[in-house]
Amino acid sequence: MMEKPTPPPNAVAIAYNNGDAAPRVVAKGRGMVAEQIIERAKEHGVAIHESKELVSLLMQVELDDQIPPALYRAVAELLAWLYRVEAAQQRGGNV
Repeated sequence: MMEKPTPPPNAVAIAYNNGDAAPRVVAKGRGMVAEQIIERAKEHGVAIHESKELVSLLMQVELDDQIPPALYRAVAELLAWLYRVEAAQQRGGNV
């Protein structure tokens, strides 16, 4: 029985700056581009969250566009997770 080849990864980077109405998609890509996005995030200590469903939805957002209101809740949950990760790192512990 042959194994299916692993599909190339997708990656989306979002950023939120004070004054923005909503987070923006600042990078996105498939395959090697996705791998580079993930590697750059790791190099800069940016937390990486894996959610195929959310990435799939965010891949539909144009680069530099704000996320649509339909994704606010999902991204808010992601940001809450990120704040917990950062707080745990500052305390020197795990999430």
